[in-house]
Amino acid sequence: MAKDNNCGYCVGGEPLAKFGIKICDLEVSQLILFKEQSHPGRCIVAYKDHISEIVDISDEERNAFFADVNRAAKAIHRAFNPDKLNYGAYGDTGCHLHMHLVPKYKDEFEWGGTFEMNPQKKFLSDAEYEEMIGKIKANLE
Repeated sequence: MAKDNNCGYCVGGEPLAKFGIKICDLEVSQLILFKEQSHPGRCIVAYKDHISEIVDISDEERNAFFADVNRAAKAIHRAFNPDKLNYGAYGDTGCHLHMHLVPKYKDEFEWGGTFEMNPQKKFLSDAEYEEMIGKIKANLE
């Protein structure tokens, strides 16, 4: 498995804690709760290896990655009932294949537009993060 010692997705710990909390491992990725929760339930699905581009993995691995994204999306829908789930695949600087799953709610500040990467508007207590993680885990199939 390819890893990068400077990547939060690869090494976890403090680099990951700057922006997220690992929820669990999925088939070929990990599910991470994004700490900034302006959109309740926002998560990241990060591929298991330090791969930059989806074209760098096999069709089988790609299909498994999107199955993980789908599994996480279903759990977010069941746990938080968003009006829409936005998907974002970025990585100009991090270069680790991952997808943001951003629940959107009609009464929220960004409805009808692209979500802001890190609006720095809403952070939770440890207990609130744990409650949110519990809801997601309870809805993973």
